[in-house]
Amino acid sequence: MAPYASDDSTTAGEVDEQRSGRRKAARYVVPVTVIGMAAATIGLVPALADSGDPDLPKITAQQLIEKIAKSDVQQLSGTVKISTDLGLPNLGGLESGLLSGAAGQGEGGSSADPTAKLTELASGTHTLRVAADGPDRQKLSLLENAAEYSIIHNGKDVWGYDSKSNEVYHGTSSESPERGKDRQPPAMPKDFAEEALKAVDDTTSVTVDGTAQVAGRDAYKLVVKPRQSGSTVGAISVAVDAKTGMPLKFTLTPASGGAAVVDVGFTKVSFAKPAASTFDFTPPKGAKVTEEKDAGQGAEKTPGKAPGKDFDKREHAPKAGEDFGKGLDGMKTIGEGWNAIATFDTGGEGVPSGGAGGDLGGFMDSLGDKVHGKFGSGTVFSTRLVNALVTDDGKVYAGLVTKDALVKAADAGE
Repeated sequence: MAPYASDDSTTAGEVDEQRSGRRKAARYVVPVTVIGMAAATIGLVPALADSGDPDLPKITAQQLIEKIAKSDVQQLSGTVKISTDLGLPNLGGLESGLLSGAAGQGEGGSSADPTAKLTELASGTHTLRVAADGPDRQKLSLLENAAEYSIIHNGKDVWGYDSKSNEVYHGTSSESPERGKDRQPPAMPKDFAEEALKAVDDTTSVTVDGTAQVAGRDAYKLVVKPRQSGSTVGAISVAVDAKTGMPLKFTLTPASGGAAVVDVGFTKVSFAKPAASTFDFTPPKGAKVTEEKDAGQGAEKTPGKAPGKDFDKREHAPKAGEDFGKGLDGMKTIGEGWNAIATFDTGGEGVPSGGAGGDLGGFMDSLGDKVHGKFGSGTVFSTRLVNALVTDDGKVYAGLVTKDALVKAADAGE
């Protein structure tokens, strides 16, 4: 009998009390953001690992969440493996080609632009080297075949370097004391764990399920599961370092079973202070250097800054709803918890289908499944985690729910 297993369950109210503490936790990832929905569900590596579960004092789920919230790791270095298995349709290499193309065409056309390069983390399996020394010094390196891409944040400077193309991107970080806190790539177990805990409410079960060893560290296993049926999320497992409270590994498995959709974790980690030289960077001789101010057609741009209130000011960005009917301005959420569904009306005519849509219609049919109901008909596009229904009259329903749940919502006319 595992002495660490706990039936103790944590509710939304208890978690809310920890959120203010969580904001104080150390922010140690390079200030850039992986964009897009796929990036938000980035995958991971092997599931919770290692043999010989360590013998640790008993802890409740509430205590373990408090431990994560109080974690204040300022210095670290290590290796992280990250992979994803979203179950996207096989497009004959189109997906990887698009991601590779984006990596070579960031704003300003630099392959070293972090906003473009890190989209590669949204697909496949990758190895990262990471290092941090407080909020002003971080480094993340994406290791590739005979090449390396690095992002270095050192004081005011943010550098991106692509060794394959010998290109450099240079920008500056915000002067705000809060700099970097909302512009980090979801590439670390901590990032994923924090997002998962934000989703905890009365529809969620949170328990402690034994212990594990991750990257040579003793850890507790925190398990988050939807209480409701109908969600595509099966379970989320977080390995929490017993000493520091920092998440070392995050694994999201789908309700349908099989391999993890998202699995990210340290394979090596040290909490010693990295050498100061780790964060030094000088553009190599002959490298093409793109300055932030010269990219983006004169618009304000910070490497990796997520589209926010300033995004619509960019010359190339349409105003909200301008080219998309009612668009996201009319978006609402129906349902609650893990069964929440986002819905909006595009004001369009749905997805081209079959002969009426010509070659495009046939192509779209190959990607989605036609469905019918009281609402009429539409097409469901699926991954192992996210499903979206586009009705023939242009309404969209999407969420971490099953196809049947989407059809039911559309039938209800919500």
